[in-house]
Parts: sequence; structure tokens; C-alpha cells
Amino acid sequence: MKIIGIAGTNGSGKDTVSEVLANDYGWTFISASGDLLIPELKRRSLPLERQQMADLSTEWRREIGMGAIVIKAVEEYQRRAKGRELGGLVISSLRHPGEVDKVHELGGKVVWVDADPMVRYQRIYSRGQGGKDQKTFDDFLAEEQAEMQHSGDETTLSLDGVKAKADIFLENNGTLETFKKTIIKALELQ
Repeated sequence: MKIIGIAGTNGSGKDTVSEVLANDYGWTFISASGDLLIPELKRRSLPLERQQMADLSTEWRREIGMGAIVIKAVEEYQRRAKGRELGGLVISSLRHPGEVDKVHELGGKVVWVDADPMVRYQRIYSRGQGGKDQKTFDDFLAEEQAEMQHSGDETTLSLDGVKAKADIFLENNGTLETFKKTIIKALELQ
């Protein structure tokens, strides 16, 4: 199985990379939040909020291991395959270094996506993804900083740890078309 993990800052274009692989190259896209965390939060009747997703992923890492999100994504990929051939697996969004280690253990690569903070903030809020309480730019940056380093508990989020282990780095400050060209070139897709 070919596998690529996608990681990066909020609003940087992680899902865009995943969608290019899925829509243009036949990969199976598993979203950590949309396909794994949110369905479980709904099952538990818990709020569908960032903190709840972070807490749930931490719980899974404690129960299953540091690569829990990747393990669950591979299980979902296999469930979807049901004996038929699927393209590669792209998982977005990795938020813990143990997830990167698991992708590498499976022979895959991890892509880190980033963009200027103000560009990312504007993307999130122009799409209406800022939540019911519109955060200020300073709140956005503070929330991101809290996710960058784990809290002293190695099972919590650590985007800095993910970035340090990533294989490919993409910047997404321009147009969608420019970014698609960057993705194709960086991932050697044709």
C-alpha cells in the first residue's frame, strides 16, 4: 500500500493536497477529523470542537499507541477496500510525531504544508470555518501555538514534532492553480 501523511498548520491547504491525490490520482483520502474523530464524537454525543478532537486523539494514543490515527486510517482504508484494489492512502491531518513514525514504518512519506499566518486566518474565516465564535487573529495564533508543542504529556498534540520529521515541505501562499503545480512537482505525480 502506498501511503502519504499530510500535516501542517491550520488553513495551510492540507485538504487541498489530499483532494488532488484523491480526485486527480485515485488515492483514498481519509480525514483524521472528518472520517475518524468526528464520527466517534457524534457516537459519544460530545461537542464537535477542536479541543474535543484533540482529547479524543490523545485518548486513542494512550490506548492504541502513538500512531493511533494512522492505525485507524489504515483500518478504515481496508474496510473501504473490502477485497478490491484501491489507490494509495492519503491521511490528513497528522498532529503527533508518533503518527509520522507510523507512516514511515509503513514505507510512506509525510508532507508538511504551511502558509503565511494571515493568509491562513483569512482562508479559515472566509470559508466560515472559524466556528460560531469568530476568533481574532491573536486568538487564532494562540490556539495554533498551543498545538505546536505537547503539554508535557507525550500523548498530546505536537505539530513541531511532526514538522521536524516531515519529508516534503510545501508553501501555499498563492493561487490554487499554482499550489496544484507545486503539489504535482513535489510529489512527482504525472
